[in-house]
Amino acid sequence: MLNVSNVTLAFGKQVLFKDVNLKFTPGNCYGLIGANGSGKSTFLKILSGEIESYNGTILKNPNERIAVLQQDQFAFDEYDVLQTVIMGHKKLYDIINEKDALYAKEDFSDEDGIRAGDLESALADMNGYDAETEASTMLNRLGIDVELHSKKMSELESTQKVRVLLAQAMFGNPDILLLDEPTNHLDLRSITWLENFLYRFKNTVIVVSHDRHFLNKVCTHIADIDFKKIQTYAGNYDFWYHASQLGMKQHKDSNKKKEDKIKELQLFVQRFSANASKSKQATSRKKLIEKLTIDEIPATSRKFPYIAFKANRECGNIILNIEGLSKTIDGEVLFKDFNLTINKGEKIAFVGQENNAKTALFKILNGEMEPDSGTYTWGQTITLSSFPKENSSYFSNDENLIDWLKGWTENTDESFVRGFLGRMLFSGEDVFKKTGVLSGGEKMRCMLSRTMLSGANVLIFDEPTNHLDLEAITALNDALIDFEEIILFTSHDHQFIDTIADRIIEFTPGGIIDKKMRFDDYMENEEVKSLRDNFYHDHHELSL
Repeated sequence: MLNVSNVTLAFGKQVLFKDVNLKFTPGNCYGLIGANGSGKSTFLKILSGEIESYNGTILKNPNERIAVLQQDQFAFDEYDVLQTVIMGHKKLYDIINEKDALYAKEDFSDEDGIRAGDLESALADMNGYDAETEASTMLNRLGIDVELHSKKMSELESTQKVRVLLAQAMFGNPDILLLDEPTNHLDLRSITWLENFLYRFKNTVIVVSHDRHFLNKVCTHIADIDFKKIQTYAGNYDFWYHASQLGMKQHKDSNKKKEDKIKELQLFVQRFSANASKSKQATSRKKLIEKLTIDEIPATSRKFPYIAFKANRECGNIILNIEGLSKTIDGEVLFKDFNLTINKGEKIAFVGQENNAKTALFKILNGEMEPDSGTYTWGQTITLSSFPKENSSYFSNDENLIDWLKGWTENTDESFVRGFLGRMLFSGEDVFKKTGVLSGGEKMRCMLSRTMLSGANVLIFDEPTNHLDLEAITALNDALIDFEEIILFTSHDHQFIDTIADRIIEFTPGGIIDKKMRFDDYMENEEVKSLRDNFYHDHHELSL
């Protein structure tokens, strides 16, 4: 059990939360949510003891072990991958090292023998003889193939390092598991494995995530940072969302009834206060007005951007035709002889572990890259807007936001541009921010502004939810559902895909699967499962 007592977090005069009292109990998974900047990651660091709070105490059983998903990808570069995972259980790791060092001694004494026996016994009690097998299994499940297990961490790509660090956090059955954005850089199959792992996990989990489907799958409770406090709710993310919306509506409805009653009483007082026969009634109603108080609704830190895509013209019947498209980069065949016809009104999700292939296809279709062979033809009515995964080149001039957005619209009237930025949560002095100091989330909102202003009837999105908070993801999700023209997109957000796409195209090592259906249906379809088994038969893990 983890007890939080009177904890306050403040930066200067800005109080993020105050006098927080919570209990995190075994067998439960708590989803920690809140707007960007509300203090989610900092609160996890307070719980782990990495930093101290402004005041208050964190109490846990001294025999309980806390494991944390490390954020520094370079901290373990000198260690082997398998070794890095086992280091997640420091006591076990130290025992293994001490035992190995003893047996490596040339002058092995009787005293060493006694100590080695103690270590062997401790190792058995901690299930240490299965440590490498457990670590290896976790790595495989997270998409780290066996041939990488003996390599140095420095030899891995950044996305692979994140998976190793996730395995490290979960290794050895920790009593309390703290996970900050664990689904980042995971494919959908690995996310599904993680969901099942956490669902079966019998100890305490506290997780920060922007993945709504993931929160719904794993969370028994939601811990919400808002109104300068942290409140827990029983249930998953959807339950919290509906309950919080209902609570806010009831609060507003109650205030509305009070306001209407006050107006009614005030009219009576104004009409009859000078009337001798009604004066007592008027006085009585004045007292009632004094008793009726309008409850102040606290200001939430959550803000939903206004996102809406409107095409300047409707697509014609001919959208896109691809014939025999092939692309190889640095000796890696991304796709070969790819054929595709897009039909009117389709919203297509491109899924699969072949991320480079999907990004290359989008760049080719957007005219940023040439194919090795094959052709693609857009219809004459088509106007295109592309939202790339990597957007740093769009912010290289270090302009202020007003000037930056003027570069993407024909309407350069400053009041129009300011209004548009305001809808994307850039208000007041924020509009004069230089693009060079923008956070990842702010850049993504700028890019969404650019896409909205394009008026295009075909939208191409490569991982558009990266760096966005839950509120922005929800707003984008709803906007793409409402868009009536063509959408091509990639995402690792299960709910995002399932609620938007009506066609799924999966890139696999063995070929391409193309099905006209929603994503949940695709995942359960027996024909698709059979195809995927065939296409991935040489790989350790099926992976979306």
